[in-house]
Amino acid sequence: MANLKSLLAHPLTKGLDIDDPRTTELRVHIIQRKPFLRRIYDEWYSMLRARIPPGEGLILELGSGAGYFGQFVPDAIQSEVFLCNNIHIVADARQLPFPNGGLKSIVMTDVFHHIPNAEDFLREAVRCLRPEGRILMIEPWVSPWSKLIYTHLHHEPFLPQAAAWEIPASGPLSGANGALPWMVFVRDRERLLSSFPELQIEEIQPMMPFRYLVSGGVAMRTLMPEILYPLWRGLESALSPWMDRLGMFSLFNVRRK
Repeated sequence: MANLKSLLAHPLTKGLDIDDPRTTELRVHIIQRKPFLRRIYDEWYSMLRARIPPGEGLILELGSGAGYFGQFVPDAIQSEVFLCNNIHIVADARQLPFPNGGLKSIVMTDVFHHIPNAEDFLREAVRCLRPEGRILMIEPWVSPWSKLIYTHLHHEPFLPQAAAWEIPASGPLSGANGALPWMVFVRDRERLLSSFPELQIEEIQPMMPFRYLVSGGVAMRTLMPEILYPLWRGLESALSPWMDRLGMFSLFNVRRK
């Protein structure tokens, strides 16, 4: 399995430490050069943009360094945990530099499962979001299919059985538990709503059991030509009734009351 991963590793980031800011910066170029993968991100960003509430307040994107959400929402404040290109500010999700009620949305793509302490972030989100503000995320999903893939083919830890909402100290990107969003918002939903009564889960939408996998993602070489994107999208659409058991990702939409 290790030899296969090495063979398929994308040449731009092969050999680079995942916590090296250069890896994050190169991933933007990888997405741009892989049309099949870019269409996935376009779809994700469109879903997130559509759920940003109207009205006053700033829009904060966490973990902006490897993406291009700013092309979809130009007024979003783009942030990262370390200094790199493609951001406006360096910010820790556990200590946000915004006043009480100053944000109308906190948006992220594959970021929540890297936050070392989910409770610290949620506390800050409650403080910073105005009433009717949203936490909007695309994150890994826990299903029988995704467990198989994330456990055997992915470089990040995937531990749905973990008791704690904390991640052992490590680098900003190597520290992770891909199952953390599912743990917090699904498995431990009662604990979440008891600890944070200001929050309401509006929507959880599992999706994409195959498309990201066959795209090669940001870590592997191109595995699928763009011309086949509609075919894979149609297949997943036909399987939508079974996404709870097949999905590899999910949209999470959480409202601040």
